[in-house]
Amino acid sequence: MSKRKQPINNTNIPQHQIEAIARCILPDILAFYESIEGQREFEEWKKQRQAEQKE
Repeated sequence: MSKRKQPINNTNIPQHQIEAIARCILPDILAFYESIEGQREFEEWKKQRQAEQKE
């Protein structure tokens, strides 16, 4: 059995509130990245990151 990693929270926001917000926005994030526009933007971001790493 693997241990669950402890979240890193360096803010004054309680962890349960962060997790509640994450549960609310996760479906929207997933829907965006599954869309054609989201996939296009992700590919552009990856290309930009690769170009920055080569510098």
